[in-house]
Amino acid sequence: MTTEAPAPEAPQTPPAKKKDEKEESLFSLFLHNLWSANTVTVTILSIFLALVIGAVLIVISDSDVLSMYSYFTSRPSDALSASWDLVGHAYADLFKGAVFDPAAVQALFNGSGDWKTALNPLSETLTYAAPLVFTGLSVAIAFRGGLFNIGGQGQAVVGTILAGVAGFAIGLPAGLHLIVALAAGLIGGALWGFVPGLLKARTGAHEVITTIMLNYVATLFLGWLILQKGVQDPNRTDAISKTVDSTALLPALPAPLRVHLGIVLAVLVTAAVAWMINRSSFGFELRAVGVNPPAAKTAGMSVGRTYTLLMVVAGGLAGLGGAVQVLGTADRLTGQVAGNIGFDGLLVALLGRNKPWGTLFAAILYGGLRAGGNLMQVDVGVSLELVTVLQALIVIFIAAPALVKAIFQLRAARSARLGASVAKGW
Repeated sequence: MTTEAPAPEAPQTPPAKKKDEKEESLFSLFLHNLWSANTVTVTILSIFLALVIGAVLIVISDSDVLSMYSYFTSRPSDALSASWDLVGHAYADLFKGAVFDPAAVQALFNGSGDWKTALNPLSETLTYAAPLVFTGLSVAIAFRGGLFNIGGQGQAVVGTILAGVAGFAIGLPAGLHLIVALAAGLIGGALWGFVPGLLKARTGAHEVITTIMLNYVATLFLGWLILQKGVQDPNRTDAISKTVDSTALLPALPAPLRVHLGIVLAVLVTAAVAWMINRSSFGFELRAVGVNPPAAKTAGMSVGRTYTLLMVVAGGLAGLGGAVQVLGTADRLTGQVAGNIGFDGLLVALLGRNKPWGTLFAAILYGGLRAGGNLMQVDVGVSLELVTVLQALIVIFIAAPALVKAIFQLRAARSARLGASVAKGW
């Protein structure tokens, strides 16, 4: 008796997904990746958190509003309404001072205002941002090569010195004089970066220590130089130099606008740095050395040579930032001519995630905070130091993406399902 084997069952065809469900799935997956993995999202959330904490600090710093919280349980509307008005007014002034004032723009279209008043906030933002682009790029490119160039301040100071001296001590035609002064600033910063680069390559001296020491040397040298005969303004008794000749100044828009050609130069230099890092052989070497110096050496690259050239380039960028500062904004040498553009460049590079274009936009953001902070201080009475606190908070959250993702309960995206890798921050 034979038993017939049962016939195999036909494979069941899974039901086809509807087109709408497939599109919805892809769209949801895209949003999931954008929300949980894109560094832009973390940056936006970091700025949001900084503004929230800044709002709390603004309320605490105002004694009149803070006094209303003493009877919060009986009439909470008084404290909440006053807090909302204060914070809203402060942040509105921050926007008006950094981007544009809607009233000024409306007056321009009505014919009762002028274009200078309407563009003045944006002009101030770009004026503050221009030198920060160069010092930020200086730090960013050093980071990409595995070095921590904390000496951008000293390199910028030397750049201001040589550019300023070339601006009032050399008589040249317009145009040529500007080029010579900018080149002097670039060379000064490059030389100041060459020293720690060479020490790093030859002796292994840590660049953080050497560049910090050189910051002090540059600042003290500037303080001594502006009191010397031939440099100090003969009509002044304080520590201030002669005025830079008009032929060496960066062209600017008509007063009261202060924005000058330096911001255009900053964009061009950013594009050049981006090309150098991503397209040139030197960029490939510095990235390889930055990731793994022993492997780069095994591959035939000279690690010491790369370190030296990298610090020269980084120093030249910072020196160019100092030149833009003295030739575009200050027009003479003082003890604080460079301000803190070198140290602010550290924060700008960090906020821009050490990417050239990210650094450019971060510098513009910092310039906007500075320009808007001035209006906040005058109009609302908010201390300018509080704007610095906002800057610091933004950098803290940017530097700790894991903290931001924990606060907002973000999860790492499975970008492989999309067939492409998604950047997940640091």
